[in-house]
Amino acid sequence: MPVRQLSMVVLSPDDLVPAKHPIRRIRKVIDAVLGELDGEFDAMYSTIGRPSLPPEALLKATVLMGLYSIRSERQFCERLNYDMLFKWFLDLPLDAAAFDASTFAKNRKRLLQHEIADRFFALVVDQAKLRRYASSEHFSVDGTLLEAWASHKSFKPKDGSGDESGPGRNAEANFHGQQRSNETHASTTDPEARLARKSNMTAAKLFFMGHWLMENRHALIVDAELTPATGTAERDTALEMLKRLPPTKRRRTLGADKAYDTKAFVADLRGLGVTPHVAQNTTNRRSAIDGRTTRHPGHAVSQRIRKRIEEPFGWTKTIAGGRKLRYIGQRRNRAWFLMTGAVYNIIRIAALDSDAATT
Repeated sequence: MPVRQLSMVVLSPDDLVPAKHPIRRIRKVIDAVLGELDGEFDAMYSTIGRPSLPPEALLKATVLMGLYSIRSERQFCERLNYDMLFKWFLDLPLDAAAFDASTFAKNRKRLLQHEIADRFFALVVDQAKLRRYASSEHFSVDGTLLEAWASHKSFKPKDGSGDESGPGRNAEANFHGQQRSNETHASTTDPEARLARKSNMTAAKLFFMGHWLMENRHALIVDAELTPATGTAERDTALEMLKRLPPTKRRRTLGADKAYDTKAFVADLRGLGVTPHVAQNTTNRRSAIDGRTTRHPGHAVSQRIRKRIEEPFGWTKTIAGGRKLRYIGQRRNRAWFLMTGAVYNIIRIAALDSDAATT
């Protein structure tokens, strides 16, 4: 029986990615954004010394990590060895070696120093505005708790007293019955994380709080912020994000849940020229939203649409792996949160581009 001979086949990564694969539409959006960042990239790297990883590749890799639920830089570099779609997305040849995990992680920190996450997120929002996908008048806001990379064992008295943990790296600790609060205790792993709980029926854990400001036309995120988990963080951050919107002479609306129904917050919204389409909280109290607002059909519309803000929160905690944050410190987790919001927007923009092309 004759032996079958193998012939040499010359292929590029582009030949292996289907022409109608959604990743192609996503890459078009990202390439347009990266083209606006050339000036920032030039300022990041010196013209002398050993060449480093291109910042464009670092940002594209961050997008891939969010799209494909990759939990760490090391796992990404391992997958880059054999995933042809990843190499195509990063403009690498088939025989290119994967990034070194340590070098990759170190260079990603450089993006944080230059606040590239803020610029990348803002430019993605600009792409939505250029396509007229984003409303400039009607918005929704919400916040969610994101568990910090720190445990209860690390939550110790600030003055160093009462530390009775045993020897060893992961010794047993019994803190039941102790009075523990953010005023007297802090995490030794992540001092910026704060003890909080989602409701009276859940356990307290160490959290940060993530905030989205969503436009109501296509449920795109137009602003994002990550703050310490405090009792007033949702309302305080909502006002800050509204102040960052471009000025306009037309009145805006803001949909929100019952947590935002306070007299001070509603008054601040009216002072900013924003109509408070906030859900009424009438549980053992009087709502700050009266018939002057609820009698208009727009209030009911805002209350229906604002629930869509749970979609990016759900995507962030499941697909993007944000149910438990993977970094230490508010600044680095904030950069991750902004990049995650940008990736979510890119997915939505690519889907809307597809819909527009077929109609």
